[in-house]
Amino acid sequence: MKREYVNIALPKGRLGQKVYRAFEEAGYAAPGVMEETRQLLFENEEKGVCFFWVKASDVAIYVERGAADIGVVGKDILLETGANVYELLDMQLGACRMMVAAPEGFRDNTEQTLKVATSFPNIARRYYHQKSRDIDIIRLNGSIELAPLLGLADVIVDLVETGNTLKANGLEPREEIVSVSARLIANKASFKFKSDSIRAITEALSENLRDTILK
Repeated sequence: MKREYVNIALPKGRLGQKVYRAFEEAGYAAPGVMEETRQLLFENEEKGVCFFWVKASDVAIYVERGAADIGVVGKDILLETGANVYELLDMQLGACRMMVAAPEGFRDNTEQTLKVATSFPNIARRYYHQKSRDIDIIRLNGSIELAPLLGLADVIVDLVETGNTLKANGLEPREEIVSVSARLIANKASFKFKSDSIRAITEALSENLRDTILK
């Protein structure tokens, strides 16, 4: 009888490499994961896990749809997509903030509709709805900082890590919407039927995280 694996979706890129190292240090590794290869699935039969790489923005889709049992994704993506998954653990990787930023000296005229440029329209819309502020969402997929400089938008809503890019473009952070970091998530059905295995992985990652913090 073939062993039942826990399928794990890893986000591609630098964050994904850090995420995999966390699994590896927690005792869950698989040969070939960090090698340049055309292989798509990486198994550890002894631990009963199978890793695969996907685009960071697709991790939640794979998990929600059940193609992956668990995965690691940024809190920003969870909030933006509203993915119907369980959030199991804050892995405290890729920490940054979702911020409102504006040109230096900008003053909001509340009598006019606020033009907001962002790659996160749902997060921005909910935030300003809570403030009862009338806005016009301008969805962009990159170079968000350009929008206020060229008069396309009044402010931006974007992820901020150091603030250096904002400063270099004459912008300044104004309001923090939410703190963002990588989260371990699980498919709801998988969490029910593979509960023991998923809980064991979560606890191992949590212990490794605590050990890392204490060092």
